[in-house]
Amino acid sequence: MDNLLGDFLRARRERVSPADVGLPDSGRRRVRGLRREELALLAGISSDYYIRLEQGRDQNPSVQVLDALARALRLDEPSRRHLHQLAAPTRSSRAEPRVPASIVELISAWATNPAYVQDRLTNVLAANPVAAAVSPNYAVGRNLLRAVFLDPAERELRRDWEQMAADGAAGLRAALGPGIADPAAAGLIADLAAGSAEFRELWARHDVKPRTGHLVRFRHPAVGDLDLHSDKLDIPGPAPLQLVVFHATPGTRDADALASLANLVSAR
Repeated sequence: MDNLLGDFLRARRERVSPADVGLPDSGRRRVRGLRREELALLAGISSDYYIRLEQGRDQNPSVQVLDALARALRLDEPSRRHLHQLAAPTRSSRAEPRVPASIVELISAWATNPAYVQDRLTNVLAANPVAAAVSPNYAVGRNLLRAVFLDPAERELRRDWEQMAADGAAGLRAALGPGIADPAAAGLIADLAAGSAEFRELWARHDVKPRTGHLVRFRHPAVGDLDLHSDKLDIPGPAPLQLVVFHATPGTRDADALASLANLVSAR
């Protein structure tokens, strides 16, 4: 039986040192981070109850207990929400991801703004030609996490690969919540862990970071260095989808490079 709550608590407990929370660090410690009884003390609960939580023998903590643990573990807001989700998992949606036709028409009409639609596992479900010109992995049927961690060409393309990798692992955990045990999610995680030591290390951290817009730095073979703003917009529907749109700051070399790339696409 999966113990998602316990795994998360254990991983985050190991990342908090006694000094971080004002506890004396006396004597030789056999464990990384806080001991179980130290975390229980900080959260104001009994050691026995905390041990049952971490071992999966009690999976129904109250909201008050969860908030106390979040404070003791110094969790940020996305991680606190993730903790609550793991303690009260909902039935994951089995709806087949389907991109609305209007969204496909919209991004197809954008000749100079790369855009694609992804599902919660970062499978690309729709993309326009200029997106595929930025990276061949922005194409229907590709999985962007597999590309980032397993495709050497993608690592070469991205000047900010380390940050992309860290955000990718944390974003997957945020997107899945308790759905981490779903067969499709479990299969993707197993493939990434088998093929990438970097993914295994990042995944073990249990970082949680929702997918939001950011600056993406490419090393493009046709137009050189290219810095694009990435905006992520949720698409309402039975299955969670995101529309990802890139743009360059007007009047910059990046805007000129993106226009050149779009011209190469239109000339084909």
